[in-house]
Amino acid sequence: MGGHVLGIFRFGGLASLLATTALAAPALAQQPSEMLPTIDVTASRLFNNNITGASTTVITAEDIARSPSATLQEIIAQAPGVQLRSLYGAVGGAGTSVDLRGFGAAATSNTLVMVNGRRVNDIDLAGVDFSAIPRDSIERIEITRGNSGAVLYGDNAVGGVINIVTKTGAGVGKPVSMRAEGGVGSFNQQQGSVSLLTNYGPWSASVFANAIKSDGYRANNALSQRNAAGEVRYTGVNFSAFFNISADDQHLGLPGARAVNPAFGINELVTDRRGTSTPLDYANKQGVNATAGFTYKLTESVELIIDGGVRDKKQQAGFFWPAFPPFPAGSSYTDAHLQTWSLTPRLNITTDMFGLRSRILTGFDYYDADYVSPRGSGTVRGAPDNIFDLTQRTYAAYWQQTLSLTPATDFSYGGRWQRADLNAREIGPFAFLSPLDSADDQYAWHVGLDHRFNETVAVFARAAHAFRTPNVDERVGNHPLHANFDLKTQTSYDVEGGVRVTTGPFTIQSSIYYMMLKNEIHYDPFDGTFFPGFGFSGANINLDPTRRYGSETSATLRINDVFRLRGSFAYTRAQFREGPFAGNDVPLVSRFSGSAGFSWNIWQNYLVLDANARFWSSRRMDNDQPNRQPVIPAQATLDLRIGGEVENFFWSFSVNNVFDTLYYDYAVASASTPGSFSAYPLPGRTYLLKAGFKL
Repeated sequence: MGGHVLGIFRFGGLASLLATTALAAPALAQQPSEMLPTIDVTASRLFNNNITGASTTVITAEDIARSPSATLQEIIAQAPGVQLRSLYGAVGGAGTSVDLRGFGAAATSNTLVMVNGRRVNDIDLAGVDFSAIPRDSIERIEITRGNSGAVLYGDNAVGGVINIVTKTGAGVGKPVSMRAEGGVGSFNQQQGSVSLLTNYGPWSASVFANAIKSDGYRANNALSQRNAAGEVRYTGVNFSAFFNISADDQHLGLPGARAVNPAFGINELVTDRRGTSTPLDYANKQGVNATAGFTYKLTESVELIIDGGVRDKKQQAGFFWPAFPPFPAGSSYTDAHLQTWSLTPRLNITTDMFGLRSRILTGFDYYDADYVSPRGSGTVRGAPDNIFDLTQRTYAAYWQQTLSLTPATDFSYGGRWQRADLNAREIGPFAFLSPLDSADDQYAWHVGLDHRFNETVAVFARAAHAFRTPNVDERVGNHPLHANFDLKTQTSYDVEGGVRVTTGPFTIQSSIYYMMLKNEIHYDPFDGTFFPGFGFSGANINLDPTRRYGSETSATLRINDVFRLRGSFAYTRAQFREGPFAGNDVPLVSRFSGSAGFSWNIWQNYLVLDANARFWSSRRMDNDQPNRQPVIPAQATLDLRIGGEVENFFWSFSVNNVFDTLYYDYAVASASTPGSFSAYPLPGRTYLLKAGFKL
């Protein structure tokens, strides 16, 4: 019975859930210097020094260019406390989510992702697609962990904030700079990228474009993706302005999970690891984003900053499952359109207050999102079974001030009020269930302290409160009959303290933290009701209170001008603290994780070698709150990259997962059959050869 139920879940309930989200969530330019790049873990640039007392990491463009890791998510995972969850063979990073501080299945909703300080998390479940960001366009990645980012940036910043800062033509030392690169690799992968940066007086412009095609690791795992981003910028004495536009187009095959059921002698991870049980499933996505803004210096101490923009995302997905008597074969489709307008004016005030150096950042955020989502079509593709039309407007006001109490001590405090108004309508056959509306007021706060004892040792500490409101997909569920507009907003309180040490060639940052959470939001795929064509009805629910605690450490050691070591280690504990699962682990969170690597300029820039290893301990499978099923095994991978540069030409050869480890980091456990689960296997050893030129 359990294996049969799991099979239905794979083809019905899971398909329905994924259809709900539309499944859209699915660097080699070296510097002429012979010196190794540095990793900035002191966060001197993080959010313009707006978050005092936080645990931070900065990954530079040089770090990205030298990294042997195949995807942007794997590069981010070199920072301490970052864990990954990968689906669909992890082709090009499509379907790989980043988890800060152990949120497992809900990681994408608890990690706020921003591009140039503007949030890109949407109001649906799809999550941010890192593979849609051209890798060569990134100047740096700023990571702050914990609740503190919620004051400045709002919802979703419970686990932390990842801010991706892109390059501009303003920093180029010559009028025109161009770069082009092509590559071939495993699974018939072909990729190319081109960039152009230019500046003339106060004007500058940049264009970045990427394309990738791959057959993928598994059957029905092909990826075809194109990304482009461009910007025009004016930089004057008291006034600067910019206009940025980006677009992406992705087509991805969804191979589904591999079943393991010892009671029936089934182990597709062994017998057909690269196969598919969903040979027709797919997810496509098209996005266009435009942002414009300006900064005007009102006085010597006050800057007015106004940004506004629109994000437009279209998603199509199809899921098909065979007959499970007495239930017939079925299919489910979605064709969603999400458009979000935003306006975020703010003031940056730098002055003295009571004889203390002060910086204030205060502003107002407005987001207006409209989401139309036709879903489902039974056994043949026809008129959708239901059509959701949802509009969510979010208003927020915030204030954060940083005071220099002494030349060596900074103190900050801040608060945010935010309101989300959701208007939801079923405009299809279930229109009689409308309206489904909600309104929610929330707040966040932060206090932090940084103190520098000397040039070598500094300490930091903070306390904060953050929140996560249910997104529209979580509220409406898989079907109008499954809607739950009584979902409560998730809240989190956390404290953290740590130390930073810099002495000569050695740098280390270490911190400990404790978080208490209420009303975490979780999808329960089984509630005892099965609808032909929809699978199990499922429900989004609020979990019993949980907690997170742990420690995170990162370090670098520069042996000399040509060799550098780096590493990170984290202990992450995610537990239920009340209810029937009190003391149990929250699924999909490894207690131990870390990375280690080196960068070696063997012969100036003509020949360089980079290595990075990642490891993570076992984790509970999704849907295993009772902690009774087998665990996802602990694993480690090693990536190597050798490359070089001769005048304007460069090349590299990367080997990922050198030891051909056969692993998976995501699996769904059966609710009833011991040892029965479905897993998403990831590639073994892969290769990628790239070459290009720059002018």
